[in-house]
Amino acid sequence: MYDFIDRISAYVHWALFLILEVLSGFLLFQYNHYQGSVWFTQANTVAAMVHEWEAEALSYLRMPAENAALVRRNIILQHNLDMLRHQTLSNSPEGKDTNSPFKEDLDDLFSLIPAKIIDNSVRKRDNMLVIDVGSSDGVAPEMGVVSGTGVVGIVSSVTPHYALVMSILNSNSSISCRLRGTEYFGYLKWKGTGPLRAYMDDVPRHAHIKKGDIVETSGFSNVFPAGIFLGKVSRIKNSSDGLAYELEILLSTDLSNLRHVNVINNHSKAELDSLYQQ
Repeated sequence: MYDFIDRISAYVHWALFLILEVLSGFLLFQYNHYQGSVWFTQANTVAAMVHEWEAEALSYLRMPAENAALVRRNIILQHNLDMLRHQTLSNSPEGKDTNSPFKEDLDDLFSLIPAKIIDNSVRKRDNMLVIDVGSSDGVAPEMGVVSGTGVVGIVSSVTPHYALVMSILNSNSSISCRLRGTEYFGYLKWKGTGPLRAYMDDVPRHAHIKKGDIVETSGFSNVFPAGIFLGKVSRIKNSSDGLAYELEILLSTDLSNLRHVNVINNHSKAELDSLYQQ
């Protein structure tokens, strides 16, 4: 008991010093306008910095979900635009049916699985990337992978917690695409000319094309919905056989600077696959 009292006695002057310091600081800032304003200004600055750090941390944590929502919204808008385009071109009674509004909730058509890239390459001939979702998350081979800026690739193989994705920067990649606003379609292929350049072939010579035209997914496969942005036409030239155009495309997605992606789960894929196998 005496030892405890001795220890308290040994530090009582430090405790008293701290109490007096706090009291003097309170009296200084409370009854002196200039010192008080300086104190509160600095305190507010520090508090603002802390809140900014907190907001950035929360924003980073919410990024995958927000990215998935933006990608989904973009696909929905492109789907509705595609429906409107077809209804306008057909000019049929079905296109004027006010009882058939566009579907904004496309849960029966597809869902998105947020993922993060944990390994990536852009300098090889056959580039691949690895994402941190797998079969336990609902990912399967031949599912499309997209980002907020466009197409990323197609799932090649999966494990329970990871998936290997064939990048669009792969010599074996071939994505059905079309010129936006037209029915002219072809296939987007990469020829190793850099991470932002690809080519669209088999475009008929009677097609009216100009630089800057948008290239998007055609929807002719069960991997990607129609209307997902791929890039813009940067150059027009003849194909090797001279029977069609070959378009150089400036890709919309920079795979060398990409972190968050989404896997497209097409709910009709199994049914379409069984149809094609018949």
